[in-house]
Amino acid sequence: MRDMKVALVHDWLTGMRGGEKVLEVFCELFPKADIFTLIHAPGSVSKLIEDRIIRTSFLQKIPSIQKNYRYSLPLMPRAIESFDLSGYDLVISTSHCVAKGAVPGPNAKHVCYCFTPMRYIWDQFDSYFGPERAGWAVRTAINALRSSLQKWDRASSSRVHHFLADSNYVAKRIKSFYNRDAEVIYPHADTEFYTTGPSPLKEDFYLIVSALAPYKKLELAVQAFNNLGKRLKIIGSGPSLASLKAKASPNIEFLGWRSNEEIRNHYRACRALIFPGTEDFGIVPLEAMACGKPVIAFGEGGALETVQENISGVFFKESSSKSLAQAIQSFEKISWDPSKIRGHAEAFSRKNFVASLKSFFDKILSA
Repeated sequence: MRDMKVALVHDWLTGMRGGEKVLEVFCELFPKADIFTLIHAPGSVSKLIEDRIIRTSFLQKIPSIQKNYRYSLPLMPRAIESFDLSGYDLVISTSHCVAKGAVPGPNAKHVCYCFTPMRYIWDQFDSYFGPERAGWAVRTAINALRSSLQKWDRASSSRVHHFLADSNYVAKRIKSFYNRDAEVIYPHADTEFYTTGPSPLKEDFYLIVSALAPYKKLELAVQAFNNLGKRLKIIGSGPSLASLKAKASPNIEFLGWRSNEEIRNHYRACRALIFPGTEDFGIVPLEAMACGKPVIAFGEGGALETVQENISGVFFKESSSKSLAQAIQSFEKISWDPSKIRGHAEAFSRKNFVASLKSFFDKILSA
């Protein structure tokens, strides 16, 4: 494995989110690997990633692409296929969009760590391009292209020799859309940084840490806390900020993005984390649990695999503000043990993630 030439293919590098933290681990496992990505905003990711050779696609040359890259979705399949990977023995794609469509050399193995099949063109199309989310021109254009993008997405999955999924929920989606099996290896939370401990905050509040995007279902939380009158702090930014602010009562505070240290302080101080959307996995609940705080989550998707009911959190069963409000009221009647919550989160440590990946690659590369 040491002598193999390895390429890491990532959708885009424009900020440090969960996918980029997974990419960091692959950088550590394969310290000489080159990185291929559609678009790179220099300085937007960690030094571990920035120090690599990073090759970008022709999309990088489009003016203002780093802010408007999502509008280039129709060009992304062609862009990811334009990379010359013929000199590499192993291609590892970390994909939630088109990275898994990279074309490996004829003798290379291609492993895809799949965060999710493309939400935009499959089951969450309306969340991104419904009448309340996009203008008529954008909706018309994407509707016209949707079928061809789905065809490409399904066909290009045949270029992957081994699929890894970040949850059983995603493995089922891979099976549904691509008719491919996937081995599940859970990603990690930074359980060494996010720990129980003292917090300078002494307020009584609930917390959301999230991108403010339509599929996150944050409007359910806003409505629930409007009705309950309890304090809610929201850390994050995104396209839904203005509409959420317009609906929110004074008991709801929008803090924008904060440093990791500030987020940790808020985890430690809050009563619970609110997690109202359906996520493929979800690192944020694990960060909160690593700080000893329970999670109130919608009972669907990856949360069912990370939150242990009545031990590290509770679920609400219907995607509605009423169901969430009822779960909050039930939550307040339970006595929570921070040490048990923390212990549950430790199963998702970086150490365990690295060990699982090493075991997987030892298996497939020795076959």
